[in-house]
Amino acid sequence: MRYFVTGATGFLGGELTRQLRAAGHDVVALVRTSAKADTLRRLRVRLAQGDVTDRASLRDPMTGVDGVFHCAAWYKVGVDPVDAERINVDGTRHVLETMRELGVPKGVYTSTLAVFSDTEGRVVDEDYVYEPTGAGGGFLSEYDRTKWRAHYEVALPMMREGLPLVIVMPGAIYGRGDTSALRMLFVNYLKGKLAAVPARTAFCWAHVEDVARAHILAMESGRIGETYIVAGPAHSMIEALQIAERITGVKPPSLHPPPALMKTASALMGAVGALVSLPPEYTAEGLRVLAGVTYLGSNAKARRELGYAPRSLEEGLRTTLVEEMQQLGMKPPA
Repeated sequence: MRYFVTGATGFLGGELTRQLRAAGHDVVALVRTSAKADTLRRLRVRLAQGDVTDRASLRDPMTGVDGVFHCAAWYKVGVDPVDAERINVDGTRHVLETMRELGVPKGVYTSTLAVFSDTEGRVVDEDYVYEPTGAGGGFLSEYDRTKWRAHYEVALPMMREGLPLVIVMPGAIYGRGDTSALRMLFVNYLKGKLAAVPARTAFCWAHVEDVARAHILAMESGRIGETYIVAGPAHSMIEALQIAERITGVKPPSLHPPPALMKTASALMGAVGALVSLPPEYTAEGLRVLAGVTYLGSNAKARRELGYAPRSLEEGLRTTLVEEMQQLGMKPPA
């Protein structure tokens, strides 16, 4: 089979491309700059110069493919969101409209549990919908807001109109090659530079290899018109670092600020950030997304219909953190 992949130079898209090539599939990867595509060249991936924000650049590389994986996204938190709308909303519309025009047989779109916003401790399923309220919709971040728009205002309506699409919704993704704030949390933990871990904040944690595999399962056996949560097991950040301590022997911070304190700090940093530049994790948005927030979803449907079987957090973190320790010059425990 021949697949078109957006985001192939990124964390999840890169792993997905590796798995597709290992299975013998041909891959056409959309790349903005060939300078970041050395790994793709080694995999003998066909590189197509283009950008999801430039609809005209999509047509030729998508022509004649058997399927589309749209993984590209703007995902930063606590930084200037100038590109968020163009990439997450307009880019998704461009990819899906081009897919429809070319008659591509099937597509898989990477959404996120973040479109549910804070589930307030509940583990929700695919039928749950977050209804925006108040100024700005009540979204915790621009990532959440723009991915919500791409999901509910672009992908779902086109799917209901007959686009042969499957939507997958990961939660927190970790593993080799991560460039997000989640990796920096673990790196700072290993270095002893993590000052505190917020109370109650929880995610569904899945190793990148499992999430990439879930994309392929969705392409191969996912029902067109359906949405699948492909998140991993649920753990609070405190629990995740307790697991990390069992693996590494490095003690996590004992300070666990409550949600109310984090929200107060977020409001304060909003005022400070208007005057001076702040590191992403200390901006109002960076603190707000950690203030006792839970992004929790059930993967029961994906397990049942796709055969999705994500590894435990302990198993996934064991390989991930040992590699991080080696890169930091630390000796992993025997």
